[in-house]
Amino acid sequence: MRERPDLRERKKQATQEALREAALRLALERGTANVRVGDIAEAAGVSPRTYNNYFSSREQAIVAAVTAHREARIAKAMADQPTGTRLADAVAEAIVRGYTDPGEDDHAALLLIATDPALRHAFLDATAGIEPPLIAALAQRLGRAEHYVAQVLAASVTAAVRIALERWLRPADPAPAALLVPTGSLPDLLRGALEPLAPALNAAEASRGNSARYT
Repeated sequence: MRERPDLRERKKQATQEALREAALRLALERGTANVRVGDIAEAAGVSPRTYNNYFSSREQAIVAAVTAHREARIAKAMADQPTGTRLADAVAEAIVRGYTDPGEDDHAALLLIATDPALRHAFLDATAGIEPPLIAALAQRLGRAEHYVAQVLAASVTAAVRIALERWLRPADPAPAALLVPTGSLPDLLRGALEPLAPALNAAEASRGNSARYT
């Protein structure tokens, strides 16, 4: 008898969670350089082949433990904004909440990422994951007819977020071996990076409202 699709999906989610948690735990215990894909797979109770179905590197798995559920938090934060909130304010609030939620702000994990160049790159690359839920949220807010506009705006927001994170994780010392400690207020950096997009976001919503008025 075949498994139901929902049961298969729950098993996949459980496997992915086990892998990312094992990856982070081993990295914190041993240091990233001393962790192998086989170690992570064994700790999670799966084969290396199964591991490769979920993650392409140990760095990706380690970072996933920090960024897990971020996309869902951002989408929920967008949906939870009070009626009448301007689109630019709604997006900024959702992004800040998504990146500074206490469940994600694990000091040991972030310090590990901050002090390992490969993990920093993987952390920044993970920013791309927020684009699909942003497209969906913006399309819902603007109307499905504006899906193309939502795609453009979501791509711009994602780029702004990555720039803010790059500034937050920028080493004070340019030497490759320099210890990096995140500096500055991440919420302030995120809001500052998003500020130039505010006119476009609010104009898109205003345009949609005007179109609805005359249809």
